[in-house]
Amino acid sequence: MVSDDRVIYLIFTAQQKLRTYLNAALAAEGLRVTYAQAGILFLLKHKSGRSMTELSQFLGTDNSTMTGLVDRLEKAGFVSRNSNPGDRRLSDVYITEQGLNEINRAKSVIRRVNEEVKSGFTSREVENFKNMLNSFFEKFSIKENKNRTT
Repeated sequence: MVSDDRVIYLIFTAQQKLRTYLNAALAAEGLRVTYAQAGILFLLKHKSGRSMTELSQFLGTDNSTMTGLVDRLEKAGFVSRNSNPGDRRLSDVYITEQGLNEINRAKSVIRRVNEEVKSGFTSREVENFKNMLNSFFEKFSIKENKNRTT
């Protein structure tokens, strides 16, 4: 087997394949959310009433992407938006009962896919992989913060 040293390419390709697979698994179970929308609903289940900026920061997306995701969730009845009492130009996002039902159903699909990702690897290999991914977060979060301050 020839060694492939295109680490960035491999990471992005793996991410795209996993995103496609997870979205298909959600749809196959009759769910109407994508993995990205599920991320928003998980955050809102934990703490409803978050600002769009807060959601963007947690999920690492820009505000315009977040607006589109929340628009679709709102149209589906999974979230509602209310004006922020402290600044009427801003709105806070709240999960609805329908959104809670959807995310509770999605949780089992996501857990199943997570187990599929880990299958075929030893627990040590999984831990090493998680450590490697966490090191990416640490390395590149520092660089992002440095780039923002310069």
